[in-house]
Amino acid sequence: MLPESESTNVWSDEAAEAAFFADARAGGESGLARGEVAAGDSEDADSRGLPSQAELTKRITPEVREMLDELFRAKFIAVRRVPRKALKD
Repeated sequence: MLPESESTNVWSDEAAEAAFFADARAGGESGLARGEVAAGDSEDADSRGLPSQAELTKRITPEVREMLDELFRAKFIAVRRVPRKALKD
């Protein structure tokens, strides 16, 4: 059996993770650690209100909306009778 340090799926502890993110910030990376909140991402940001769905939909070009409808919406083309033996009991 492998020692714990050499086994797979070894997760770092909180101290190692904090050290990693401190080194990343020192190197100029601006990524946030899990659980950190950016200065502008507080609860006060929600108090402004969000635009309506209709307003957001207007921002999408007609070509993109048409493609989204084609890719992600079910379209019923025909009605066909399925033989009873094709159905599972």
